[in-house]
Amino acid sequence: MKIHILGICGSFMGGIAMLAKQLGQEVAGCDANVYPPMSTQLAEQGIALTSGFDPEQLAYRPDLVIIGNALMRGNPAVEYVLNENLAYMSGPAWLSEFVLKERHVLAVAGTHGKTTTASMLAWVLESAGLAPGFMIGGVPENFGVSARAGNAPYFVIEADEYDSAFFDKRSKFVHYRPRTLVLNNLEFDHADIFPDLAAIQTQFHHLVRIVPEQGLIISPAEDENIQQVLQQGCWSEQDVIGKKGWHAKLLSPDGAEFEVYYQQNRQTKVMWNLLGEHNVHNALAVFAAAAHIGVKPEAVAEGLANFKNVKRRMQVRGVVNGITVYDDFAHHPTAIQLTLEGLRNKVGSARIIAIVECGSYTMRAGVHSQRLLPAVQAADEVIFYKECDAWEIEGDSDVAWQSFAKVPDVLAASLALAQAGDHILVMSNRGFDGVHEKLLAALE
Repeated sequence: MKIHILGICGSFMGGIAMLAKQLGQEVAGCDANVYPPMSTQLAEQGIALTSGFDPEQLAYRPDLVIIGNALMRGNPAVEYVLNENLAYMSGPAWLSEFVLKERHVLAVAGTHGKTTTASMLAWVLESAGLAPGFMIGGVPENFGVSARAGNAPYFVIEADEYDSAFFDKRSKFVHYRPRTLVLNNLEFDHADIFPDLAAIQTQFHHLVRIVPEQGLIISPAEDENIQQVLQQGCWSEQDVIGKKGWHAKLLSPDGAEFEVYYQQNRQTKVMWNLLGEHNVHNALAVFAAAAHIGVKPEAVAEGLANFKNVKRRMQVRGVVNGITVYDDFAHHPTAIQLTLEGLRNKVGSARIIAIVECGSYTMRAGVHSQRLLPAVQAADEVIFYKECDAWEIEGDSDVAWQSFAKVPDVLAASLALAQAGDHILVMSNRGFDGVHEKLLAALE
């Protein structure tokens, strides 16, 4: 089968392309900008890429066109597909039909931690000898690729709530039919898709509705938003992260060492390279999901000990003249706060300079304007980068902060503050105009 993918360089659609190629399909695709790292991954897989959406690239009449959710009516390639009556479907629908059917799907959903938790779970199953398939919205360092067909029956997927396509406004995850479902947490986000939290909860309940009676739903007992979803109706077995289920006892303040308990019974001890209580929470979800398919706690702990985090999750980009520069994907106030607190517990009293790009649609719309300053209190100095003046950062702060609308000004302010022994944490869900490399080069 000849498959053409519109919007191929996104993390999700790039994963679809790699899976299709692994399944023996002839795959090509295009995007507005063909750019690394996804373009590099795809080229290495032998997938032909075209920049732009010129309809001529579809003149060979592929057997199927998979259309990404960033593509809208009016796009010339989309209009060609419709006018020429080419077969088309969404990425999630293709995944459901050609990859996930008859697999035991382990899905990780939630506002925060999906990529990290799904990567942990895939690696734990791999290290236990199960060779799972996986599809993750990032590149797990242990695997080096974001998607793999793997061996039946297990498939781990990062299940996000974004819509499926312009012709299917349901969340992607309703296509996945999980048997093991992790609901990590739930907050309002994606203001470009959802008007309020209740709308997101509706989609999450659609997901809950399709988990089999003999399946398992894992949720944090203290997350009120998740529990409200489950109270709308749940027909599956449940397990919890909390005192009545899986919980941890920290043996180090940064979360690098902890004991795992199920109810009142100690299960095992974890020593690993990640930090922060949020990652301990993610690990507990992995213990619960792995237990559902018979992986023992000791095997989970062994896998976690060798786990390498996803790129752009507290990734050290370099150390220059005693100054450490980190890159992290945090782009929501809760994630920013947890990431900073984790770094604080690691570095103690050393100075932390936080650089935050307000880059997501929800951030750029000013939805979180009152939550930003409370989120950065673990830092010593904060620099915000926001491209427009349509909204203001609101509230009081004990931490000194500045805001700039141009990346060169962010860079100059960072250099003025930096001194030996500092930890500079850059948080963004976008490219941030290569500020990490520019900062490291300037510090030289």
